[in-house]
Amino acid sequence: MDIPQKIISNPKYTKDDKDKILLAFDYAQRAHLGQKRRSGEDYISHPLKVAEILADWNMDTPTIIAALLHDVAEDTNFTIERIRKDFGKEIASLVEGVTKLRKIGRNGDLEDPTHVASLKKMFFAMADDIRVIIIKLADRLHNISTLEFMSPEDQKRIAIETMEIYAPIAERLGMGDLTGELEDLAFKYAQPEEYTWLMNKIKDKYLHRKKYIDEIKPEIKKRVLLAGIKIINIDSRVKHLFSLHRKLLKYDRDPNRVYDLVALRIIVPDVKSCYETMGVIHKYYRPLPGLVKDYIAFPKPSGYQSLHTTVFCEGGKIVEIQIRTPEMHDYADKGIAAHWLYSESGKKDAFKINPREVQWIMELRNFLKGVTTGETLDHVKSDFLKSRIFAFTPNGQIKDLPRGSTPIDFAYRVHTDLGHRTRGARVNNRIVPLEYELKNGEVVEIIKGKDARPSRDWLRLVKTNQARHEINVWLKEHSAVESVKKAIKILTTNKKTDKARPIIKPGSRNKRPK
Repeated sequence: MDIPQKIISNPKYTKDDKDKILLAFDYAQRAHLGQKRRSGEDYISHPLKVAEILADWNMDTPTIIAALLHDVAEDTNFTIERIRKDFGKEIASLVEGVTKLRKIGRNGDLEDPTHVASLKKMFFAMADDIRVIIIKLADRLHNISTLEFMSPEDQKRIAIETMEIYAPIAERLGMGDLTGELEDLAFKYAQPEEYTWLMNKIKDKYLHRKKYIDEIKPEIKKRVLLAGIKIINIDSRVKHLFSLHRKLLKYDRDPNRVYDLVALRIIVPDVKSCYETMGVIHKYYRPLPGLVKDYIAFPKPSGYQSLHTTVFCEGGKIVEIQIRTPEMHDYADKGIAAHWLYSESGKKDAFKINPREVQWIMELRNFLKGVTTGETLDHVKSDFLKSRIFAFTPNGQIKDLPRGSTPIDFAYRVHTDLGHRTRGARVNNRIVPLEYELKNGEVVEIIKGKDARPSRDWLRLVKTNQARHEINVWLKEHSAVESVKKAIKILTTNKKTDKARPIIKPGSRNKRPK
């Protein structure tokens, strides 16, 4: 078996890089000699495919090498120490990180303490080196694409785990294409009846919508070009199946209410051209109220940027149009992996990440230090992996939260002490109740009170486990303090009573005071 051309022909990798990759390939091939996958293929086909996926994402050379070696320490006699000696500390560290993640989900119970502890390790590994989880995501993508060779029980277990853990992580990392692929591949095993229903329901609609988009595309392109705007690419985008299924559940399973079943995507050179293109679109096609979204000025928590507008086109049909630059398009597809850029020297990989994109990972790591193993999975899923909104502090800091969060959740996301001292909130300069459900892009000002303190009633209002955890900790601590104060008060009162009460000696004829 040879190394894929997709790796060898990639201009990102220098001759020296390719020599190192070929050396790692030969090393892995020897280590896995005689091993087979359940499909009957040579085992080496799996690490090769994982490396190919990562090369397609333009990941750096150490990541490609670690991908080729990622199963060596677990499945062969080659140790991490030997890999460290032969390939260096960086690659050995990546391989060791991925090896630790292999234990996740093997016992089939997502709630099992062992599994949850493994998940905890995974999130700590992400914080140490994001490349570990990127390798794991590529590994999961290949494994789930070959699920037909697994038992039905394993198929369902792996599919559910993919949808609950790995796809949401990919989404948080901005990897839109990967998120859609993972969800769609898992969907047919996790929810086979829903998958079959959806395929039967929308198969013809997909074809009709695609045909219609192809028909209106030339006229839209012509109008944008006549306005003097350069178009790099204009094409249609088909909505991923599971994403469509999720949307249909909100719209009573009516496909006619989903306007982005097939969307038109326009790629232009720069941000200025994005807004100019939207102006041209709105000149000829009337936008639907409330469906013009500016994710350039207000990126999604994942870092996604684009302009979205939903308009009435020819024949009165409704179409979603997405407008973005090439850089925005690369990020929308590959997310955080799009940041790996090759340096001009050709000897070193430069990694450029906006700190806000990985802030949630650091918050997650800090949060996990303070929770027990039993709490971990629910906390992570509800606070960090569910559908997100973003809101602003008055000085412009962005805080992302699960959809449905309240001002109390926001306060605790800013700082624990601010949460404890919350008395009220203003949203967009308007006083709102503490149970108010925050919406995307709102500015939230927390009103503090000197004597304000958490209430047990807040536990009904908060959405995040982080806020719930901090409130419970405060209530528990102060309940203990209050109990001690009450006990001291009772003892003090009793002592005073004893001092005031006269002592009557045995046999004394003194009368008891009236």
